Amino acid sequence: MSYASQVKKELTELKVHRQNAKAELMALIRMNGSLSIQNSQMVLNVQTESPALARRIYRLLKDFYQIESDIVVRRKMKLKKNNTYVVRLQYHVRELLANLGILEGYQLAERVPLSTFKDDLMIQSYLRGAFLAGGSVNNPQTSRYHLEIYSLYESHNDMIKEMINHFGLNARATARRSGFIVYLKEAEKIADFLQLIGATNSMLEFENIRIVRDMRNSVNRLVNCENANMDKVANAANRQVENIRLIDSRIGLSNLPEKLQAIAQTRLAHPEVSLKELGVLVPGGPISKSGVNHRLRKLNDYANKLRAPAE
Repeated sequence: MSYASQVKKELTELKVHRQNAKAELMALIRMNGSLSIQNSQMVLNVQTESPALARRIYRLLKDFYQIESDIVVRRKMKLKKNNTYVVRLQYHVRELLANLGILEGYQLAERVPLSTFKDDLMIQSYLRGAFLAGGSVNNPQTSRYHLEIYSLYESHNDMIKEMINHFGLNARATARRSGFIVYLKEAEKIADFLQLIGATNSMLEFENIRIVRDMRNSVNRLVNCENANMDKVANAANRQVENIRLIDSRIGLSNLPEKLQAIAQTRLAHPEVSLKELGVLVPGGPISKSGVNHRLRKLNDYANKLRAPAE
């Protein structure tokens, strides 16, 4: 089971208050519902690929509206295609949609004002329904964090964005595949959203994986940085040894000033140590790291001058 499916499974098992169930149904029907006319009467079909979600819609209608509906299974013959589950309501459709505030004439309304929702719990329930109907979230173990909700209509998409940002989550919107999406990219905001819609267990798993992953990435960055520094020190030491040997072969280290001679001989004897360690080992020391660096720079300049005629 994918992480997104796990989140939705947890959400379909939540118990809700009547008003919150109403808000959830508003989103589910608005996003996945369609109307048709059969035998001169209005028929509502709410379609999903999740049997758990189909059962939830069925229960919400029965428990809170005392309305009986049917679940129709449309089987896909092609491989790797999920079955489609349709919750079909043939009676009291107009009354239900009027009560949910999503019927305008014979069409489903694209959005409703936020003022329709009495409190934050209703907004959270609407967002839960919206995520169940058209949401997805990446597994936190993947390379990037991403949660989105797809809407067919831009105005409804904007409404969901307003709802999410009502809780300060910095959601953004864009066009996508003949529709629109609201999305979150920040890990902390995704965790907050999962908590907001009631997916507490999934949120805790998300946070645990994220913390371990981020810690591992931090350790890797530190190790890479340390390795890079070690390589830098080793390369610098190799250049210093090469330059000292050039000076020795051309004029002899004994002809250098006493301080340069001492640092040159110490570097040859200890090519692997850092500048700080070299300052402790040099005869007449210890000397500071900047002092060691100053002397080695003089040796490098001297070696470059010796190379110049040959170039």
